Amino acid sequence: MADEQNLDTNPEEQLAPEVAAGDELAARVQSLEEQLAAAQDQSLRVAADLQNVRRRAEQDVEKAHKFALEKFANDLLPVVDSLERGLEMTSAADEASKAMREGMELTLKLFHDTLKRYQLEAVDPHGSPFNPEHHQAMAMEESTHVEPNTVLKVFQKGYLLNGRLLRPAMVVVSKAPTAAPPSIDEQA
Repeated sequence: MADEQNLDTNPEEQLAPEVAAGDELAARVQSLEEQLAAAQDQSLRVAADLQNVRRRAEQDVEKAHKFALEKFANDLLPVVDSLERGLEMTSAADEASKAMREGMELTLKLFHDTLKRYQLEAVDPHGSPFNPEHHQAMAMEESTHVEPNTVLKVFQKGYLLNGRLLRPAMVVVSKAPTAAPPSIDEQA
């Protein structure tokens, strides 16, 4: 009789508790896999953020080394300008100022060599096209000898520090001559 009861029972009913346990395990595995994927994603993001912070810090240190002299160089440029103006004001033929002029030339050469050693380069654009990124136009002057927007005169040289503008060159820029107004005779 016991065998009859077992036979009368549906086999699906016997498997139902096992299937329910299997479904529960599958759901649990799915949940754990999702948590693992989220944790891996978060771990990758943290590693990427750390790498970005490290790279940014390295770039900041590199820029600090590269441009640390900026303020000091800006303070020295007026000295170079004064020596250059002093040389322009003295005559090489004047015997009385010859020794002083030679001393100024040697001092200026020493300054230029030092500036070059620390990647400061002069921007002396005389005769070149006007570049608003490196030049500051102080005036415009009509000229028939050169193209419009060409630097005619340089009041003060500009300087670049490691390729970055430290001080713009102050220049006079050419412009096309304006047409003369018609004279009274031409109007009549």
